[in-house]
Amino acid sequence: MTMNFLNPVTTQTWANGRHMVRCVKVIQETWDVRTFCFMAEQPVLFFFKPGQFVTLELEIDGESIMRSYTISSSPSVPYSFSITVKRVPGGKVSNWLHDNLAVNDELAVHGPVGNFNSIDFPADKVLFLSGGVGITPLMSMTRWFFDTNASVDVEFIHSARAPRDVIYHRELVHMFSRIPEFKLHIVCEKKDDVGEAWAGYRGYLTQPMLELMAPDFLEREIFCCGPTPYMNAIKHILRDNNFDMSHYHEESFGATPLDVREDVLELAEQAEAEAEEVDVADMLSVEFSTSGKSVRIQPGETVHSAAAKLGLHIPKACGMGICGTCRVPLASGEVVMEHNGGITDEDVAEGYILSCCSTPKGNVVVDF
Repeated sequence: MTMNFLNPVTTQTWANGRHMVRCVKVIQETWDVRTFCFMAEQPVLFFFKPGQFVTLELEIDGESIMRSYTISSSPSVPYSFSITVKRVPGGKVSNWLHDNLAVNDELAVHGPVGNFNSIDFPADKVLFLSGGVGITPLMSMTRWFFDTNASVDVEFIHSARAPRDVIYHRELVHMFSRIPEFKLHIVCEKKDDVGEAWAGYRGYLTQPMLELMAPDFLEREIFCCGPTPYMNAIKHILRDNNFDMSHYHEESFGATPLDVREDVLELAEQAEAEAEEVDVADMLSVEFSTSGKSVRIQPGETVHSAAAKLGLHIPKACGMGICGTCRVPLASGEVVMEHNGGITDEDVAEGYILSCCSTPKGNVVVDF
């Protein structure tokens, strides 16, 4: 790296959008978890809210794939950012990253976005609860608190399958050994792993364990991330103790729950039945000005579905207004946008919408 890289005149600040980055380091965290570190070719200050995520734009076997990953690094290390990925049996993207992504490879990322972060929910006392690779957003938050000497009382409880699966173990021990207000607790589920000594908590996290580790857990702002069963168990404990759930925050990129899929199927059947009753006069026009195409859609259909009918591909990853990948400028008209943190207030003020969760209120024109 030359000193020109750090020239403040040319340094840019990261903003939600599409950026080309280069992999500069690959770290083997555990036997099945790797951290990938990225920088921009031109100097960019990667500021984001600890806990937010990016969406990678990849091409795997000739197929364009978008996949979201939490940023595991802290914005206090501003010229790069990292993601931590666990190899999953049958995982198309995670396995591809482990097997193929190497130093000097370039790719596009979208973001940063996400409501799950420690900036928007400040508190003097926090409880971090993580399971497996769900530790990544909480590690970003912890690194931020540590690097900025934040006056925050942190109880960090992490659950792993076995001692060898504890991600960032040495770094966690280092940070928590230097700040009295930071307390670390690790729970390992397996008890009989040959060759691994473990004197800490064993089994699954229970309320008695929680009370031993963080007796004042009901008084804390809680951030939770892990497998869906893990987070459901945590919420069950909290609700049984009448915890104010407005102080509970979670992140999950898991599969769409069965009950949600069933609701979607039921709504699709209703829509099909109602479609026959829709008057042509009630249909709305969606025009894509850059492409020079337009289509009429039924009330309640999204801008993204309108584009699909015309064969226009607006990239998307989550389809739920989380990742921000499908952001497009709205040239005219109004939409109802029911997103889940995938777009900032600044983007909305500038006229952007998320096509996957925006339904036109009337005729609209989209700059795409």
